[in-house]
Amino acid sequence: QAQVVESGGGLVQPGGSLRLSCAVSGIALSIYRMAWFRQVPGKQRELVADITRYGITNYAEFVKGRFTISRDNAKNTVYLQMNSLKPEDTAVYYCNTVAPSFRWGQGTQVTVSS
Repeated sequence: QAQVVESGGGLVQPGGSLRLSCAVSGIALSIYRMAWFRQVPGKQRELVADITRYGITNYAEFVKGRFTISRDNAKNTVYLQMNSLKPEDTAVYYCNTVAPSFRWGQGTQVTVSS
């Protein structure tokens, strides 16, 4: 069964950048369409970006032009480069298949505040 560990979150000022990592073990990541989600308390988890097994990417409108999803299948890892961060990007970020079909990891907290 796949295990997912997200990392790289933290506190950053508006306009700053962070790079999130998602290490997946127990399966061969290369065959999966992977995604990043985020959730704030009291709201539903929402899809931020996804990347197909062929490297085709898709983004939610609210992150287009600011976030970049990528993957390294050799390392079984998915990344999310986040630039020009805004306070409304504050959330816990999770990765999973786009379905989603893996057990959720603990997520990584991103806080954008001055």
